[in-house]
Amino acid sequence: MSSTSEASYARDLAQIEQANASGRIPVVFVHGLWLLPTSWDRWAQVFAEAGYAPVAPGWPDDPATVSEANAHPEVFAHKTVAQVADHFGDLIGKLDRRPAVVGHSFGGLLTQILAGRGLSCASVAIDPAPFQGVLPLPVSSLRSAAPVLTNPANVHRAVPLTYEQFRYAFANAVSEEEARHLYETFAVPAPGAPLFQAAVANFNPWSETKVDSTAEHRGPLLLISGEKDHTVPWAITHASYKKQARNEHHVTEIVELPGRGHSLTIDSGWREVCDTALTFVQRFAHA
Repeated sequence: MSSTSEASYARDLAQIEQANASGRIPVVFVHGLWLLPTSWDRWAQVFAEAGYAPVAPGWPDDPATVSEANAHPEVFAHKTVAQVADHFGDLIGKLDRRPAVVGHSFGGLLTQILAGRGLSCASVAIDPAPFQGVLPLPVSSLRSAAPVLTNPANVHRAVPLTYEQFRYAFANAVSEEEARHLYETFAVPAPGAPLFQAAVANFNPWSETKVDSTAEHRGPLLLISGEKDHTVPWAITHASYKKQARNEHHVTEIVELPGRGHSLTIDSGWREVCDTALTFVQRFAHA
């Protein structure tokens, strides 16, 4: 294990130990591509104040800071959906209580994978990347993914976004000034592999983006969609909802937040999204 891996895993284990020591219900936050666990810091504070034990693990090898991540982009390469899902599954297995799980973008896909494995007591998937069987492919999604998918070699690389690419994919629904602030504050390189896996999922019977949406142990699920999201538009989130709603054992709900883009978890309107997720979790995850 590299020094980066050891440091990342140690940070994750420290959060788990703290959650276990608190005796509270944990809430695990799962970030997506081009972000770090620190993107959840404000959310973690809100959930802690509401009586939960927040845990925001990294993907394997995640650096601690944005500056470190941008200085060493190579640490993000070669991460696959299954590898990351198993990493989170391992960490959740070390918790004393079954957590609620909240994820954004590819973190929203991972949230649904973990729910299908019966690892969460309630789940919130925010602008979630599509899982196998979700068919809509809007033009804006293709354009958002183009920085990675236009070069097949990127499957083995870590790929940063330029400001212009970030502006379109994440920050299209905020001002120019805020978009630049978000880019400088949060954006980091991301592994190309997950986007390629999602792109070919419906042609690969063994796709790692498969979700067990009808599992008896899935738990309640809320999907949140930003109305103006270019990366994961309503068509994708609603198609995911329709598949998840076939679950006969648990509540499945969807909400669209007006005027919001893919940056909805980190931009100036983050609190509305956070409160929407918290209200759902409070309905199902309580002592």
